[in-house]
Amino acid sequence: IPSFALTSVPPSPPPALPWVIEKKTPSMISKMEASGILARQCLELAGSMVKPGVTTEEIDLAVHEECIKNGAYPSPLNYHGFPKSCCTSVNEVICHGIPDARKLKEGDIVNLDVTVYKDGFHGDCSEMFVVGETDEKSKELIQVTYDCWVKAMSFCRPGRSYSDIGGIIEDYVTERGFSTVRAFCGHGIGSVFHTNPNILHYKNSEPNGKMEVGHTFTIEPMICVGTNRHVTWPDNWTAATKDGGRTAQFEHTLLITEDGVRPLTGKREGDRVQWWEENSEVCKGIWKGSFN
Repeated sequence: IPSFALTSVPPSPPPALPWVIEKKTPSMISKMEASGILARQCLELAGSMVKPGVTTEEIDLAVHEECIKNGAYPSPLNYHGFPKSCCTSVNEVICHGIPDARKLKEGDIVNLDVTVYKDGFHGDCSEMFVVGETDEKSKELIQVTYDCWVKAMSFCRPGRSYSDIGGIIEDYVTERGFSTVRAFCGHGIGSVFHTNPNILHYKNSEPNGKMEVGHTFTIEPMICVGTNRHVTWPDNWTAATKDGGRTAQFEHTLLITEDGVRPLTGKREGDRVQWWEENSEVCKGIWKGSFN
């Protein structure tokens, strides 16, 4: 298990300049692949439970049990004191929603964010799920969020700048009347849960380095119907939109390869295909990576 499981304090590697990014060895990549597969397995299980009347606490328990059953640890649990094994962000909650006893209702939209720690490495992914049927604006929000995410991931390959990801996302969503959250970002990942590089989901010129073979990181845009500003609830974790407007997010753990990029938390044969994947104007069907 990770050290923070007992102490709540994650390890602090030596400070590094923002463009100094760990390149994973083949052995490390193999372990990250295993973590990514399990994270996806847990997320698929969690998503299958999204129905009216189900509580996010019930979903959290299922994720926890699936992790433990497979010899892994649910990374969010006790990370800086987080009290649950996954994040469940419903409607206006941008991220870090704490699973609780609230029952999901018809029309809710929910982001389920699952990270597992297996054999010394983390795998991190999230996806949107709809409780029954929802309104047209929420459907548009989810579609635009998914498409900007796929567009940003497809840009990735060796030699490209991490700082360029944000502009792709911001341009896409603002042209369609939505906003992108600036307060939270994607991140490098490996044996450490959050590390270099920081992946900003808005236009920026931060010196966060260039992509190289063996880099692993997440892209996880949080897109809003209204304002992108947030408030933090009294639990000191839950971040919600300041105007109460709905928000959506998707996330993969990604690996830069010699010829492009591959999702380590990608969907596998038999996994559920969502309507926004079928209707995407960027990539129809499951996105499996981008290659030269």
